[in-house]
Amino acid sequence: MLTRFITNYVARHQNKANQLLHLVGVPLTFVCSAILLIQQRPEIAAAAFVGGYILQIAGHAIEGNDAGELILLKRALGKPYQEFAPGYEEQSKSAD
Repeated sequence: MLTRFITNYVARHQNKANQLLHLVGVPLTFVCSAILLIQQRPEIAAAAFVGGYILQIAGHAIEGNDAGELILLKRALGKPYQEFAPGYEEQSKSAD
């Protein structure tokens, strides 16, 4: 299960800008917001959480695919979603 997660994560984060935005956005979303909540600074924690997600969603927009949470929501609503960047399957087939 962990191997599948890592393989999927790497495949969905090929673009350097997306990787950089996630490098900042993920800790901001989860680590910084939790620390700020512990420090009883809920407004700043909420801003860190939302700001971190905005960075991650922007990264996926650059990549050309939907963020994982948006995929789950779109799938639940029966809407189309883009799990991998356009052309990813062709790239992975040519690498074999």
